Amino acid sequence: MNSFLSILEELTGEKISVEIILKQQEETGEAVHQPKEPKQSAVNAEFSKAVMPKAQKKPNDPNINSAYHFDNFVVGENSAFAYNVSMAIAKNPGVSYNPCLIYGGVGLGKTHLIQSIGNYIQENTPELQVIYVTAEMFTNEFIMAIGEKKTPQFRNKYRKADVLLIDDIHFLQRKESTQEEMFHIFNNLFESNKQLVFTCDRPINELQDITDRLKNRFTRGINVDLQPPSFETRLAILRKKCEIKTCHIASDVLEYISKSVNTNVRDLEASLTKLIAYSNLLNKEITLDIAREQLRSTYSLSKDQTMSVDSIIRVVSDYFNISVYDIKGKKRTKSVVLPRQIAMYIARSITDYSTTEIGYEFGGRDHTTVMHSVQRVEAMIKNDIAMSNSIQNLIRQVQNYKRES
Repeated sequence: MNSFLSILEELTGEKISVEIILKQQEETGEAVHQPKEPKQSAVNAEFSKAVMPKAQKKPNDPNINSAYHFDNFVVGENSAFAYNVSMAIAKNPGVSYNPCLIYGGVGLGKTHLIQSIGNYIQENTPELQVIYVTAEMFTNEFIMAIGEKKTPQFRNKYRKADVLLIDDIHFLQRKESTQEEMFHIFNNLFESNKQLVFTCDRPINELQDITDRLKNRFTRGINVDLQPPSFETRLAILRKKCEIKTCHIASDVLEYISKSVNTNVRDLEASLTKLIAYSNLLNKEITLDIAREQLRSTYSLSKDQTMSVDSIIRVVSDYFNISVYDIKGKKRTKSVVLPRQIAMYIARSITDYSTTEIGYEFGGRDHTTVMHSVQRVEAMIKNDIAMSNSIQNLIRQVQNYKRES
């Protein structure tokens, strides 16, 4: 009986109790014997009358944007792995790829994928409780729970999740109490085979002021990255957006945008939205000349080719008395890492090159490495006046080097 109850509880997700009632067969005085029907046991007879409890549909999370679906995510070489992992998670949450961390730069599709997972599960496995929050929302909710003395309710909410989706975990840096709470919630859900998915703007080992044990939890499962889309993928994204918005933009205009805006999907969509608005409001067809004029004021689409990353590297290497080879190479000593990061910061600050292009110039490094370097130098400038002055001096030397060459 115990094994029978266990199977029922596993199937229904509810606590089940079964009461067995044996009924005594009534005697009849009939002399004529009718052919006997196969006897049904009393237990089976009673059970057949019982209605199997249905799995209860959980309410949809209002934080999940219904516009984000796998169907409208354009897959390219830059995102195929992350897309397929996300789809596998959505179809079998908690079974494999748990936990999952999706990382990449701004506007590359992390939020689209993580919310697509949520939407897919809510539509296809509605009995599972899905919770989606950003790390900032999680932190603010935790602070409010402490202030209102409702931390047990806060913990109970998250520990009841079957699928927990947390966006932008880099926001947890330097928030020790929130990290502590996240650590315990993570352990509770992971040990119960509940699905956990996180996103971050860089590899987890590049986060600052995150406890080692929490970093270890984030990297325990599978980590997948999103790279900037190629020209072909950018063009496919624009065509898909036009289809969704039911508008027609000439192919040469779409190709121009795809070649010019090579940063991320968000900038692509912003460019397209501006041109569509211009067309609708002025009742004009978008030509290539109009596109060039309208987007020139929004983005620096043409780079200053006279300012090369190589020039910046050369000036910085001379300043720190190290070789250009070392800055572009794989050395991780402090005497090389800091000049390399400063050179990346200057390249990002005074040129229009993308982080991907800068990374390529620095020995083929990933764009997230460039982003981390820029953020680190920015923090140093804020906290160290001498460092700020040195970097400003370097920038002047780079600009003078350009004029002289």
